[in-house]
Amino acid sequence: MAVKIDFQVRPAASMDQRQIANLIHFESYVHRHLDWRNPLDWIGVPPYLVVEQDGRVAAALACPPDPPQVAWIRLFVNSDRLPLKEAWDILWAAAQAGLRRNGNARVAVIALKDWFRGLLTDSGFTLRQQIVMFERREGMLTHEARPPGIKIRPMTIRDLPAVVAVDAAAFDPLWHNSLPALNRAYHQAMLSTVAESAQGLIGYQISTQNPYGAHLARLAVRPEAQGQGVGKALVSELIQGLARRGAARLTVNTQDDNFPSLALYKRLGFGATGERYPVFDFPVQ
Repeated sequence: MAVKIDFQVRPAASMDQRQIANLIHFESYVHRHLDWRNPLDWIGVPPYLVVEQDGRVAAALACPPDPPQVAWIRLFVNSDRLPLKEAWDILWAAAQAGLRRNGNARVAVIALKDWFRGLLTDSGFTLRQQIVMFERREGMLTHEARPPGIKIRPMTIRDLPAVVAVDAAAFDPLWHNSLPALNRAYHQAMLSTVAESAQGLIGYQISTQNPYGAHLARLAVRPEAQGQGVGKALVSELIQGLARRGAARLTVNTQDDNFPSLALYKRLGFGATGERYPVFDFPVQ
């Protein structure tokens, strides 16, 4: 005779932080979004749900919308006390219900692990595109002529509202960054610069440091300024700045269907690493 497993699904609370952290660090089934915020920082922002079993957190799922109507799965983690698919089905159903109460949302996830891809496919998620990784190991570039009338300078915190506007104009809504997200990115950056013309701020880049060099985390140019060498100038300045700091390796990722970005990175000496990660999404209505 099957034994019924008693559990409770509820919102995560601050008192759960240590248990969720232990699951993240010690369990095998862990998905973490590539984010500016630690998964624990999202506790209290719904939907962030846990399965509690015998007074202990057995699984957790976080997919709070940011910006509105776009909800990336920030965390899914499961312990061996609950079957993986059962934990996912329970939490995903509860998360959808929470998102529906607040209107429509597009739930998205970059699936880094094979086991997670199977769960997503079984739940009706659609494969939209692939994230592809590139790296550059050369030194400085030869001198690159800057587009006429374009100034590149360090980003300041006062630039962030204009940077958000560039971000919103340059990308599909799925990839928009909110002002709080870009504020965190700015404060975590190794190098961040903006491009200005007579019309104002038209592009920016934010790069972070890692043990191997640096990562170009974000590059955006307003649509009306694309094709004029602004993105190339921003990345060229970045490469020169990193070379002066002795950073030997620069990585970047982009979507496999973002052909202008793919062409830009190839022209600047980036090569594909072979790493590819699928992006799935699901409309909650």
